[in-house]
Amino acid sequence: MKRVAILISGGGSNMIALAESMVGDHPARPVLVASNDPKAGGLVRAAAMGIPTAAVDHRPFGGDRAAFEAELLRPLLAAEPDIVCLAGFMRVLTPAFVAQFEGRMLNIHPSLLPKYQGLHTHARAIEAGDAEAGCTVHEVTAALDDGPILGQSRVPVMPDDTPATLAERVLRQEHQLYPACLRRFAAGDRRRVDM
Repeated sequence: MKRVAILISGGGSNMIALAESMVGDHPARPVLVASNDPKAGGLVRAAAMGIPTAAVDHRPFGGDRAAFEAELLRPLLAAEPDIVCLAGFMRVLTPAFVAQFEGRMLNIHPSLLPKYQGLHTHARAIEAGDAEAGCTVHEVTAALDDGPILGQSRVPVMPDDTPATLAERVLRQEHQLYPACLRRFAAGDRRRVDM
């Protein structure tokens, strides 16, 4: 059984989708939900689901990412995860941190990578006049929103879409795609999932 740690920054809707999927014959179980924000709503929701939680507030560290990550590593390594899932974790990780989990850290990004790395993905897709948008699950590498793609889900961009309405539709797809990719990845299967 693979041990999964999930890193969040907010409400944790993708974390919940992942945790709820890890039941029955699923090859993995959640062992920790950690956040860079002690007030993240997802921590309360994880605790209610019986998952251990940890919080390391990034703010006292100023811009010292290495010092913040050293503190974050304490509860993370103590949980002995086989897989680390970034689920709305809004901190850029250093190459040294990523290297510790090379080949076993996943992320979900709200665009069809390699398009629209970084922030404001939905607004950028609408401004570009794209016919479709979506989300991507990928292995995390030292490069931002890069790494081998494990799955993508596509949604049409409607003529009257705003960034908020598009984000809502993409998020529903994220909640399907991420659990499907994690299940396959935890079973040792890196074939792409397309929805």
